[in-house]
Amino acid sequence: MKWVNHQVVTGVLVYSVTEDLLLTVYSMAGAILPDKLEGNPQAGDYWRWRSRHRGWSHWPLLYFALLGLSLRFAHGAYGAAGGELAVIGVYFSIGALLHIAEDAVCGRVPLLTPGDKHGVKLFAVGSYLEYLFSIGVVLLCYLGHGSGAMAWLGRVLGTG
Repeated sequence: MKWVNHQVVTGVLVYSVTEDLLLTVYSMAGAILPDKLEGNPQAGDYWRWRSRHRGWSHWPLLYFALLGLSLRFAHGAYGAAGGELAVIGVYFSIGALLHIAEDAVCGRVPLLTPGDKHGVKLFAVGSYLEYLFSIGVVLLCYLGHGSGAMAWLGRVLGTG
């Protein structure tokens, strides 16, 4: 997906659950992290960049590890500043994991190892179907906002 769609879809999903703009911003920043770690495809050899795209930077276990460390840090005795850093880590990780899930609907991403890629190709990156998919997610979140499912998920995440 294009970065703008990663940020829109992730932002809408997180805001629908948390109703917190700051947590939404943290997750939107995390939503571009996997691609940002790979570098700029226009800055060098595009084909070399393309061969590495959706590799280790899209490996979910890295972000689950960051999520776990952040949650562990949040439960430690590190004071208010440590708690806020932990919250940033949690939502940054959630944003990165949503990025990977979003990429999995338009291509293949790593699962258990960085070379073990899985996914479906519902649409091509940058196609009108990608934008329709993003609009559909926004509409579903808008229609589902305040529903029992969203409220339940918010309680599970400790934000509702």
